[in-house]
Amino acid sequence: MEVPVPVQFGACASRIEPEAFAGWIVREDERLLVLDKPGWVVCHPSKDGPWSSLAGAAREYLGGGAVHLVSRLDRETSGLVVLAKDRGMARILQTAVQSRRVGKKYFAILEGVLEDRLEVSRALERDVDSPVVVKQRVGQTGGGQKAQTTFIPREHRGGCTLVEVIPHTGRKHQIRAHALWAGYPVAGDKLYGPDPLLYLKFIESGWTSEHAKRLHHFRQALHAARLVFDLGVERLTFEAPLAADLAALWESLAA
Repeated sequence: MEVPVPVQFGACASRIEPEAFAGWIVREDERLLVLDKPGWVVCHPSKDGPWSSLAGAAREYLGGGAVHLVSRLDRETSGLVVLAKDRGMARILQTAVQSRRVGKKYFAILEGVLEDRLEVSRALERDVDSPVVVKQRVGQTGGGQKAQTTFIPREHRGGCTLVEVIPHTGRKHQIRAHALWAGYPVAGDKLYGPDPLLYLKFIESGWTSEHAKRLHHFRQALHAARLVFDLGVERLTFEAPLAADLAALWESLAA
């Protein structure tokens, strides 16, 4: 059974409905806004107006003024995004990030059957051989940025593996690049999957029958499930359950 593609999902940013945005709130207080982002929403401001990005929608929801993205996710990754309502809180949380006092856990559905816990400690660099300029790869030149990821298998279905992922560093596309290098690409990944040209074709034409034929899912099956900020005097812990479309994908693999 194929999981239907949501009407909002396309090559261009779609409008976020205010009622939907309110349903994404995990926690809100005087200084914080924590959201469970769907896998079709861009984080950073878009040229298509404030309600076309998470940051813009948050600003509108709060009645204007600045909001500070403390954490962010790629457009097709769902899950936790933290925004600070003032510079002071943004500074506190960003200091924790820079000091590596933030714990992260993701869920992912990987292609292939991963039997045992997998530790990947491989530097990442830009893939200069790729037609997609943003694509990363495990370093081949002896340089690159140090990166470490742990993959913990939880269940197998239909030739795929549901895993917990612990990124110990925060490099661009780290989980997806490490998963591909290890031979277990993230299901539905247009860039780090069977053919990076699928990514360029999506940007140009949106979701097509070719994508449906070659990919398990309409987006990368990656979800930010847990964030823990160690602030010294206290810990802030946020959690978001596996996104509904990924839960539906996992159920479909049992058939």
